Amino acid sequence: MKRSTFRVLFYMKRDKVKKDGSVPLFCRITVDGQEVRFGMKREINPKYWDVKSGKATGRSEEAVEINTLVDNTKTAIFKVYREMQERENCVTAEKVKNAYLGINGGQQTLLSFFDEINEKKKALVGKTLSQATYDRYCLVRKHLAEFLTQDCHLSDIALKEIDYRFVCNFERFMVVSHRCNDNTTIRYLHQFKHVIITAMKFGLIYKSPFADYQFKAKKSDRGFLTQEEVETLMTQKFKSKRLERVRDMFVFCCFTGLSYIDVKNLSGDMICTLFDKPWIIGKRGKTDIAFQVPLMEIPKKILEKYKGTLPDSRLLPVARNRKENLSMREICKQCGINKRVTFHMARHTFATLTLSKGVSIESVSKMLGHTNIQTTQIYAKITPQKIRDDMTLFAERVSGMETKLAVNF
Repeated sequence: MKRSTFRVLFYMKRDKVKKDGSVPLFCRITVDGQEVRFGMKREINPKYWDVKSGKATGRSEEAVEINTLVDNTKTAIFKVYREMQERENCVTAEKVKNAYLGINGGQQTLLSFFDEINEKKKALVGKTLSQATYDRYCLVRKHLAEFLTQDCHLSDIALKEIDYRFVCNFERFMVVSHRCNDNTTIRYLHQFKHVIITAMKFGLIYKSPFADYQFKAKKSDRGFLTQEEVETLMTQKFKSKRLERVRDMFVFCCFTGLSYIDVKNLSGDMICTLFDKPWIIGKRGKTDIAFQVPLMEIPKKILEKYKGTLPDSRLLPVARNRKENLSMREICKQCGINKRVTFHMARHTFATLTLSKGVSIESVSKMLGHTNIQTTQIYAKITPQKIRDDMTLFAERVSGMETKLAVNF
């Protein structure tokens, strides 16, 4: 019978140099040529590390502490390996590492728990949860798996092993490896935090690694189209029926403020008569908050154009959001609009145009289905056109006052 080979080595991970010049220590377990690694959660200055012995040099307090950690870790891993050899036919490096870290000792792991959460959320899609929100949770789980593999050299990690440093390193991973901007990264971290808080409620962990973490979201400039750009879209002739359809859907949202999911779900029973005029009345798919919008002539014409062309009670032909966004790029290119336009920008455009034309912020907030008027204030942009129109109105109201000015030349 071939004898199993087993080694434990401690080394510096030199590609992870900290600002102070120190580097993190890692442990590598090798069984029959198969290797796994995990971080020791300690750093050391490279000049105080002896590569040959795998220990710190000198007699400083730090050196003694690190060498004690190395010796204790090595002893514990050897004990795990011997016990596993006695009770199992096949011993792997991954099994030894997991047993040492407590992953196989009844402790819940991050990815397995994330899978449980996502499975429950999947059942809520279309009821109390949108497909987009569920998809984002799945994406966060995918990014965490990549981070564990690439940066931590782990296939999974015990929930109790996740600390503040893990959160910070995951944030860095999203910014560096996936080139996410600050606000996108924060959204991912919020969903990661939700899973951690759920684990705490289940009694799986007792302290949140997010306890001292500061979310640093930046105010984003929400893009919109000007009235002239909307008019350009409306008058443009398209050879493609697909682009014409997407343009129509976008323009419809520019004059109703509906989001992608709400215009997609728009049905006949949402068109009501109020004050002898047609209105769109419903609840937002994202928040379940009520909204009501008067139906203006432009969106009314678009509804008439597609009347009777769809099954069930749907009123407008809306494709998948990603396809609509890709089509909007083509449309803007043909129209000479040099902006990165997404389908959702139609909602921003509605908010900006209504506010700039003098519609009260309270009315706009109600039409958008916002629960907090501060959310609506994000769209209250002071554009040059708004200043011009306001000052023109002001000039008209003070017309004639110039004759009363006493000027001595």
